[in-house]
Amino acid sequence: MKKRVWMNLVMAVLVAGLFFTAACAKKTIVTDATTIEDQEKAKIAADAQAKAAEDAKIEAARIAQQNLEDQMAKDKAAQAAKILASKKLFENQDVYFEYDSSELSAMSQEALREKAAWLKENHSAMVTVEGHCDERGTTEYNLALGDRRANTVKSYLINLGIAASRLNTISFGEEKPVDSSQTEAAYAKNRRAHFIVN
Repeated sequence: MKKRVWMNLVMAVLVAGLFFTAACAKKTIVTDATTIEDQEKAKIAADAQAKAAEDAKIEAARIAQQNLEDQMAKDKAAQAAKILASKKLFENQDVYFEYDSSELSAMSQEALREKAAWLKENHSAMVTVEGHCDERGTTEYNLALGDRRANTVKSYLINLGIAASRLNTISFGEEKPVDSSQTEAAYAKNRRAHFIVN
């Protein structure tokens, strides 16, 4: 019986050893295979992650470039609108004269100083100064008076440093009234020098 117990005990130890050895051997083989697969999967995942990061960086750069271009377009449009608005202000601010006069008032001289400053900022602008009169007086007289008014304005701008080659004059006399009413207020509006930016 003792022999049998010993035999069973030895057998149990051998079986346990075999199971342990087999388990370890399987584990090693599985672990090696799993490690190679895991390494390949990890490399593929890392490559995908690196590509995604590179794609994200490229997309971020593209968006930043697009935003910069959009901002530049907005700035350009705003600048163009500003230039257009200042041009319209320049053209719509007439210089007025007293009845039968081509002398510049203090207010007219101030307006012309502003116009000279604008012309200095806008070097390429060419201007036509139109001389206008109210309807009183003969057509010939009013054409001559309109001419004197336009040339007075031109001379004043030249004295403020604007090149004569940038300034043209024309007289319309009484032909283009702003207000065709026959009132003093209408006459005052019509006695003017008007500006056209070419």
